[in-house]
Amino acid sequence: MSLAILRDDALTTETDASALRLSLPWIRSLPLACLRDVAVSIDGSPVEGIRVRLADRDLDPRALADVEAWWHVQDRVALTGIPHLSPGEHHVDVSFSLLIPYLPGGHDAPLTLPFREDRRCVLDAVVPRADVARDVI
Repeated sequence: MSLAILRDDALTTETDASALRLSLPWIRSLPLACLRDVAVSIDGSPVEGIRVRLADRDLDPRALADVEAWWHVQDRVALTGIPHLSPGEHHVDVSFSLLIPYLPGGHDAPLTLPFREDRRCVLDAVVPRADVARDVI
Protein backbone atom coordinates (compact mmCIF):
# COMPACT_ATOMS: atom_id res chain seq x y z
CA MET A 1 0.00 0.00 0.00
CA SER A 2 1.32 3.43 -0.90
CA LEU A 3 0.31 6.84 0.33
CA ALA A 4 -2.23 8.88 -1.65
CA ILE A 5 -0.93 10.62 -4.75
CA LEU A 6 -4.11 12.48 -5.68
CA ARG A 7 -5.86 14.30 -2.86
CA ASP A 8 -9.40 15.67 -3.06
CA ASP A 9 -8.16 19.10 -4.19
CA ALA A 10 -5.50 17.86 -6.65
CA LEU A 11 -7.14 19.22 -9.81
CA THR A 12 -7.28 23.02 -10.11
CA THR A 13 -8.04 25.75 -12.61
CA GLU A 14 -5.38 28.21 -13.67
CA THR A 15 -5.75 31.32 -15.83
CA ASP A 16 -6.03 29.53 -19.17
CA ALA A 17 -5.41 25.89 -18.28
CA SER A 18 -5.59 23.37 -15.46
CA ALA A 19 -3.01 21.96 -13.06
CA LEU A 20 -2.64 18.71 -11.16
CA ARG A 21 -0.90 18.52 -7.79
CA LEU A 22 0.78 15.27 -6.78
CA SER A 23 1.48 14.22 -3.23
CA LEU A 24 4.61 12.22 -2.49
CA PRO A 25 3.68 8.55 -1.97
CA TRP A 26 6.81 7.81 0.05
CA ILE A 27 7.62 7.91 3.76
CA ARG A 28 10.56 10.31 3.44
CA SER A 29 11.29 13.49 1.55
CA LEU A 30 13.22 12.96 -1.68
CA PRO A 31 15.18 15.14 -4.06
CA LEU A 32 12.84 16.31 -6.81
CA ALA A 33 15.32 14.79 -9.27
CA CYS A 34 14.02 11.37 -8.15
CA LEU A 35 10.73 11.95 -10.02
CA ARG A 36 10.82 10.10 -13.37
CA ASP A 37 8.56 9.04 -16.26
CA VAL A 38 5.55 11.25 -15.47
CA ALA A 39 2.41 10.41 -17.46
CA VAL A 40 -1.10 11.84 -17.05
CA SER A 41 -4.41 11.15 -18.73
CA ILE A 42 -7.62 13.05 -18.10
CA ASP A 43 -10.97 11.45 -18.99
CA GLY A 44 -9.12 8.75 -20.94
CA SER A 45 -7.04 11.14 -23.08
CA PRO A 46 -3.26 11.27 -22.57
CA VAL A 47 -1.93 14.73 -21.74
CA GLU A 48 1.06 15.64 -23.89
CA GLY A 49 3.57 18.28 -22.83
CA ILE A 50 3.31 17.86 -19.05
CA ARG A 51 5.54 20.33 -17.19
CA VAL A 52 6.61 20.59 -13.54
CA ARG A 53 6.16 24.00 -11.93
CA LEU A 54 9.09 25.21 -9.87
CA ALA A 55 8.58 28.68 -8.42
CA ASP A 56 8.58 30.97 -11.46
CA ARG A 57 9.21 28.43 -14.22
CA ASP A 58 7.73 25.29 -15.73
CA LEU A 59 10.19 22.52 -16.61
CA ASP A 60 10.07 19.40 -18.70
CA PRO A 61 10.07 16.53 -16.15
CA ARG A 62 13.23 15.13 -17.78
CA ALA A 63 15.07 18.31 -16.76
CA LEU A 64 14.49 17.58 -13.06
CA ALA A 65 17.73 15.57 -12.92
CA ASP A 66 19.58 18.90 -12.84
CA VAL A 67 17.36 20.55 -10.21
CA GLU A 68 18.49 20.89 -6.60
CA ALA A 69 15.09 21.04 -4.92
CA TRP A 70 13.38 18.69 -2.49
CA TRP A 71 9.95 17.08 -2.56
CA HIS A 72 8.99 17.12 1.09
CA VAL A 73 6.32 14.71 2.30
CA GLN A 74 3.94 17.54 3.17
CA ASP A 75 4.36 19.33 -0.19
CA ARG A 76 2.99 18.66 -3.64
CA VAL A 77 4.45 18.77 -7.12
CA ALA A 78 2.37 20.93 -9.45
CA LEU A 79 2.02 19.57 -12.98
CA THR A 80 1.07 22.06 -15.66
CA GLY A 81 0.39 21.75 -19.38
CA ILE A 82 -3.04 20.29 -18.75
CA PRO A 83 -5.70 21.78 -21.03
CA HIS A 84 -8.51 23.88 -19.61
CA LEU A 85 -11.12 21.52 -18.15
CA SER A 86 -14.85 21.99 -17.76
CA PRO A 87 -16.21 22.33 -14.23
CA GLY A 88 -17.11 19.15 -12.39
CA GLU A 89 -15.70 15.68 -12.04
CA HIS A 90 -12.91 14.23 -14.21
CA HIS A 91 -11.24 10.83 -14.31
CA VAL A 92 -7.52 11.39 -13.62
CA ASP A 93 -4.87 8.73 -14.16
CA VAL A 94 -1.29 9.55 -13.22
CA SER A 95 1.81 7.37 -13.20
CA PHE A 96 5.47 7.98 -12.49
CA SER A 97 8.55 6.35 -11.03
CA LEU A 98 10.51 7.34 -7.97
CA LEU A 99 14.20 6.68 -7.72
CA ILE A 100 15.03 5.89 -4.09
CA PRO A 101 18.70 6.95 -3.86
CA TYR A 102 19.47 5.33 -0.51
CA LEU A 103 18.13 1.84 -1.32
CA PRO A 104 19.93 -0.57 -3.65
CA GLY A 105 18.02 -1.76 -6.68
CA GLY A 106 20.60 -4.17 -8.06
CA HIS A 107 23.45 -3.90 -10.56
CA ASP A 108 24.95 -0.92 -8.68
CA ALA A 109 21.84 1.19 -9.25
CA PRO A 110 19.38 2.68 -6.78
CA LEU A 111 15.91 1.25 -6.36
CA THR A 112 13.28 2.63 -8.76
CA LEU A 113 9.63 2.12 -7.85
CA PRO A 114 6.60 2.60 -10.11
CA PHE A 115 3.54 4.47 -8.80
CA ARG A 116 0.10 4.91 -10.31
CA GLU A 117 -3.22 6.25 -9.14
CA ASP A 118 -6.45 6.79 -10.95
CA ARG A 119 -9.50 8.36 -9.41
CA ARG A 120 -12.27 10.82 -9.99
CA CYS A 121 -11.26 14.36 -9.07
CA VAL A 122 -13.51 17.39 -8.90
CA LEU A 123 -12.04 20.46 -10.54
CA ASP A 124 -11.41 23.14 -7.89
CA ALA A 125 -12.80 20.97 -5.09
CA VAL A 126 -13.18 22.82 -1.82
CA VAL A 127 -11.67 20.99 1.12
CA PRO A 128 -12.36 22.02 4.72
CA ARG A 129 -8.69 22.07 5.70
CA ALA A 130 -5.61 21.70 3.58
CA ASP A 131 -3.32 19.05 5.00
CA VAL A 132 -0.33 19.89 2.84
CA ALA A 133 1.96 22.85 3.22
CA ARG A 134 2.65 24.14 -0.30
CA ASP A 135 3.78 23.35 -3.80
CA VAL A 136 7.42 22.34 -4.24
CA ILE A 137 9.42 25.46 -5.05
